[in-house]
Amino acid sequence: MTTVPEITLNNGVRIPQLGFGVWQVDDNDVVEPVRVALEAGYRSIDTAAAYGNERGVGQAIAESGVPREELFVTSKLWNSEQGYDRTLRAFDATLERLKLDYLDMYLIHWPLPARGAFVDTWKAFERLYTEGRIRAIGVSNFTEEHLRQLPQEGAMITPAVNQVELHPRFTQEPLRRFHADHGIATEAWSPLGQGTLLEEPTIAAIAANYGKTPAQAILRWHIQRGTIVIPKSVTPERIRSNIDVFDFSLAEADVERISGLNTDTRIGPDPRTFDYVGES
Repeated sequence: MTTVPEITLNNGVRIPQLGFGVWQVDDNDVVEPVRVALEAGYRSIDTAAAYGNERGVGQAIAESGVPREELFVTSKLWNSEQGYDRTLRAFDATLERLKLDYLDMYLIHWPLPARGAFVDTWKAFERLYTEGRIRAIGVSNFTEEHLRQLPQEGAMITPAVNQVELHPRFTQEPLRRFHADHGIATEAWSPLGQGTLLEEPTIAAIAANYGKTPAQAILRWHIQRGTIVIPKSVTPERIRSNIDVFDFSLAEADVERISGLNTDTRIGPDPRTFDYVGES
């Protein structure tokens, strides 16, 4: 079983650098992939209220036999639940669905700047954190502007993590530098570009030189850049393959070649304008 290195967050909590994502996996279908992931050595599971699969994730965790203290479970507050009081209720509902007593990390899923509620939402997060119900609090899809707004409007705690779209076509260099300057860990969603990069010739050639798959080469690129990464798959072979990235290192020249594929092209929505509050 693979052992994944950990990153220390700004509050001293340690998170596995590679975890397992479950976006777009239905509640009825998520139990088996999570079981396979835990057997393969994943100890970080990333879900969200909007994914509609927290119950299944909780079931897989309960049935796995893995001690709770060995796991790092993240979930996210959906957009329709932003605001101080709604956040507190939504958090309780997430814990109930997961059948857990606490979360390791809770994230604001999107900033929704036009609605102006993410600062009050964050203050509810701070309350839950100080009450010991969450080990670390963070955000997702926040820009530098949104991150700066939190302390400007009275937030007391710096987010531990910002989970953002990040892959070789969208490397987020300015935001990564801001994170580094402010002690915020960078976490990548869609780290493989939702599969669009797996046949990219440069990546394929680099992977072949190491006897690895393109997905493994991309994940190794993330790891060597210090990013937390949460690849998602429902295929047992790929779940196991995605965690098998700690027995080799990319040469710095190859890291730079992959970084050079950046075109600042998003796959997902722009957080500056995204304002959706319906189902994810």
